[in-house]
Amino acid sequence: MLETCQRRHMLLGLSLLVAATVIVLIIESHFPSSENTRRSRAQQFVIENNSTCWQREEYSVIQECHPCTEFDIVSKSLGVCIHTHYKEVLRCRSGETVTRSCDRVALIDQRNFIKFEITCFCIGSLSYLVSYARDRILSRRTHLKIERQLNRMQ
Repeated sequence: MLETCQRRHMLLGLSLLVAATVIVLIIESHFPSSENTRRSRAQQFVIENNSTCWQREEYSVIQECHPCTEFDIVSKSLGVCIHTHYKEVLRCRSGETVTRSCDRVALIDQRNFIKFEITCFCIGSLSYLVSYARDRILSRRTHLKIERQLNRMQ
């Protein structure tokens, strides 16, 4: 079946699959499912005597969700670092700066997936180039062999 496909049709199909994958990733990153939202809200721990103003009023994110330092985790100096080992710094509308626990950054998972996809693409491209080169070598050998046989006949 694949032998009958032209190269440009295969490349077009591969391009469409890659484009569909990228579009799905973009859509999923912008529209998280409601189950994940409920689960992440339930896993936000408020352990230290930290204000919960972010639950009552609007806030802005000063520092995105990032890993706690090893010192914070071991010394338990920040209570929000105990469970998830990630923290996020917020500033409430009242001007209060608050640290809250957060789940692992989805961006890290997305980056890992993109690295995986790029690695697979590179390995696939390398495999294609090796098989293409091998095919050319074998075709050349066959052509030379036929040429030698024809020269012997004359």
